[in-house]
Amino acid sequence: MASPGKLILDYVFEHAETTPGRVYLTQPIGNGQVVDYTWAQVVDQSRRMAAHLRSRGFEPGARIAMLSKNCAHFIMAELAIWMAGYTTVAIFPTETADTVRYVLDHSEASLLFVGKLDTWPQQQRGVPQGLPCIAFPLAPKTDFETWDAIVARTPPIPGRPQRRPDDLAMILYTSGSTGTPKGVMTSFEGITRAGEGISRDSRSRVGEDTDNRMLSYLPLAHSFERSWVEASSLVDGRTHLFFAESLDTFLQDLRRARPTLFISVPRLWLKFQQGVFAKMPPAKLDRLLKIPIVGKLVARKVRKGLGLDQVIVAGSGSAPIPPDLIAWYRRIGLALYEGYGMTEDNSYSHSSNADFNAPGYVGVALPGVQVRISLEGEIEIKSPARLVGYYKQPELDAQSFTEDGFFRTGDLGELREDGMLRLTGRAKELFKTAKGKYVAPAPIENRLNAHPMVELSLVSGVGQPAAYAIVQLAEDLRPRLGDAAVRVQVQQELERLLDEVNREVAEYEQLRMIVVTREPWAIENGFLTPTMKVRRTRIEAAVQEQVERWYAGGQKVQWA
Repeated sequence: MASPGKLILDYVFEHAETTPGRVYLTQPIGNGQVVDYTWAQVVDQSRRMAAHLRSRGFEPGARIAMLSKNCAHFIMAELAIWMAGYTTVAIFPTETADTVRYVLDHSEASLLFVGKLDTWPQQQRGVPQGLPCIAFPLAPKTDFETWDAIVARTPPIPGRPQRRPDDLAMILYTSGSTGTPKGVMTSFEGITRAGEGISRDSRSRVGEDTDNRMLSYLPLAHSFERSWVEASSLVDGRTHLFFAESLDTFLQDLRRARPTLFISVPRLWLKFQQGVFAKMPPAKLDRLLKIPIVGKLVARKVRKGLGLDQVIVAGSGSAPIPPDLIAWYRRIGLALYEGYGMTEDNSYSHSSNADFNAPGYVGVALPGVQVRISLEGEIEIKSPARLVGYYKQPELDAQSFTEDGFFRTGDLGELREDGMLRLTGRAKELFKTAKGKYVAPAPIENRLNAHPMVELSLVSGVGQPAAYAIVQLAEDLRPRLGDAAVRVQVQQELERLLDEVNREVAEYEQLRMIVVTREPWAIENGFLTPTMKVRRTRIEAAVQEQVERWYAGGQKVQWA
């Protein structure tokens, strides 16, 4: 797949020339209607918008921002920005006005594309007065000039506009789980190598002759989706990308796409499982799956109900996934594999596969990736898709790399002789209890999250006599807690879970209690990042005044 000197735009121009009529993007537009865009149409619209952007006279490499949910025009706009000689800055579509303002100011954005959004009236105040804006076709009603009007009147930019390998393709602003977002600079060399490597990996699993289908719904502003869905499909040329219309239509969108490749994050894999259990109790499903012949039919029916019956390979990334959850999906016939990567290496680092997979491990290094464990136990990685550096933060560059060019991930891990990597926690998340011992929360949280009643958890206890856990119960369970009998059952089950977890961990890691949160953790209230990771410091600050009361209470299970 790789070709010396070939960059991502070269692949795109090649697809438009050799397979102009192949449908690349399918966009829902409401009421069950969709619009298909062929490679020829995608590149033509991108060329026209590129010509318009160039006519604005921005300096070479100018930052052009996008605030939009996933849609066909996100990818067309990215290609246009690249063709015009500029750099993309994508903002998570769920960000607050303050974060929108921060990213636009920090990146010194010259223009903003506004697309599909659910909270535009609140976000709009984050857009500086006088910043030029262009509205995508599915954008909220605005006074901005529209994409369609510009494309209709503007002749396409000719030829094959070229970018240098070290030109900045994008600045990826992290979702800010620990504070202010950092701008991770990615070159055309980096995003191309990620796209090539992921495309090769996918092809090796599904077969060279398969025309792949994928549903793009995780935020394209995040490195995981940007590399594993957008960049890989731009390189591959034979992947048909579908988009989701809304949360309410997600299952219909999934069934329309009938993906052959499907990636998600642990929380959504858990929600899919809970949806199955809501229709069929786990014990009954388990009995049926054990029956020869019948078990295969039931498994196929479950996969079809999820819209995943055509999936050849499924992946999970962005956060650790409980091994029991992976095992459950494999029982229903879904080849679910965990991977590991980060924004700083364009999510091109590690992946499990049919030959290398084990509970609790994230797989082996992808081609071209080097990995080692430092004396302190930190995972260090050198990836062909590595970042250029942090935008306007050279001091972070110096801290983040070893003298021989390995990136310090901040993750703790263990490396087996066969190359299998296991994550054991985050260096920055380690905390000391009053016993003077460090506790790594991630492994304990993984044990808690494996329980079907628990959707999310957070383990803390800095300076306390022992660690404690806060849990968010499964979504289908929360409305039933008003029933006293249900509440008693939940309390008893959580007490059993606490005892079980404490038997599996070292004495100094044992939990004093499990606290059930009243307020659900969500992106909207700031307790989850846009990629649904727990914002640890935000939650700890919110409960700080209650912690002493919980310890004084003495109960194994408490209700916040």
